[in-house]
Amino acid sequence: MAIADDLDHATDSKWDWVAEHARRYLASGGTEGHESDGMYTLVLATTGHRTGEPRRTCLIYGRSGDDFVVVASKGGADDDPAWFKNLQADPAVGVQVGTRRFNGRARVASPAERERLWPRMARIFPLYDEYARKTDRVIPIVLLTPMD
Repeated sequence: MAIADDLDHATDSKWDWVAEHARRYLASGGTEGHESDGMYTLVLATTGHRTGEPRRTCLIYGRSGDDFVVVASKGGADDDPAWFKNLQADPAVGVQVGTRRFNGRARVASPAERERLWPRMARIFPLYDEYARKTDRVIPIVLLTPMD
C-alpha cells in the first residue's frame, strides 16, 4: 500500500528523464517541475505489483472535480505502463502535486467518464491522440482521489 511518505524513498522510473524530473520535483518540495509549457505534472507513488516495493513516476495531469486525472499511455505502446499495472494490484497511492502531498486512491475511469475526459486530456497533451492511434488497446484514464 503506497502512501505519500513513500515518495521520498521509492524506486524511480526506469526512464532516466522521468526519474530526474521526479528527483528535481521532490528535492524542491514541488516548486520546480510542477509546471512546464502550460502542462502540469504530479509525482505518483505506487506499490510494485511483483516486488511490493514503492515505485514513483511523474505524469501529466488534469482535473475532474477533486480528482486528479492521468493517462496510462506509455507513448502508445501495446502494453500498459508498469505504474498502471501496480494500481490494478493495489489502488492505494501517494501523490505530490506542486507543494501538496496526499494519500489517495486510484481507479480506472468508467467508459462514460473516459469518453468525457479523453478530449480534455488530449487538449492538455495533444500527443495522446497520436498514441491512441499507435495501439489497439484502449488507453486507460485513471482518477486519483485524495483521501486526506
